[in-house]
Amino acid sequence: MSANDASLLQTVSGAMLAGLSRAVTGVRPIWAGSAPYGRQRIYFANHASHGDFILVSTCLPFAERRRTAAVAGADYWNAGPIRRFISGRMLRTVLVERNWVERTADPMQVMLAALDAGQSLIFFPEGTRNMTEEPLLRFRSGLYNLAALRPDVELVPCWIENMSRVLPKGALLPVPLLCRVVFGAPLVLEEGEERKAFLERARAALLALAPRKDGTR
Repeated sequence: MSANDASLLQTVSGAMLAGLSRAVTGVRPIWAGSAPYGRQRIYFANHASHGDFILVSTCLPFAERRRTAAVAGADYWNAGPIRRFISGRMLRTVLVERNWVERTADPMQVMLAALDAGQSLIFFPEGTRNMTEEPLLRFRSGLYNLAALRPDVELVPCWIENMSRVLPKGALLPVPLLCRVVFGAPLVLEEGEERKAFLERARAALLALAPRKDGTR
């Protein structure tokens, strides 16, 4: 498959997935602190379902969606020909190897290369799906490292609501439920800010977008 054919397939399949996602979830983007268009970005989000990045991508305008790729685990998306085809041909994904013993490429360098190529990223700073009762796991260091190494890239928190119920672990078909994605105000790494302080601040900014128990934000 040529590069042009692959790009066309990704564009068409992305539009189809966006349409299917809207039909199943009725997803409604809420731009609470940022606009749909902006500088190159890292959208960092909570992670509880393999469909999370599709929902975030669906909420982006067409031009923004075309330049935005999801960071995903190579161990999952390279497991079998169907997943490899979906991630490599149909979706815009940046695959990173999470097993540090067996990895052949540094995940940080893979993500930096995507940013340097002009892509925006959808990134899950928890590092894995949250299968606990906690609203958000502790953030790993990746978001801080990206912010420090590429300070011109906007960091936009986005809270994904309900996707874990639409596509729970082990499910093959989605369950129709209403979803929202709330986009907050961009964050920047302050001069001299230490890793722990930044990650705690970024985590708090993301949690602030989550709905309260009464359904409000």
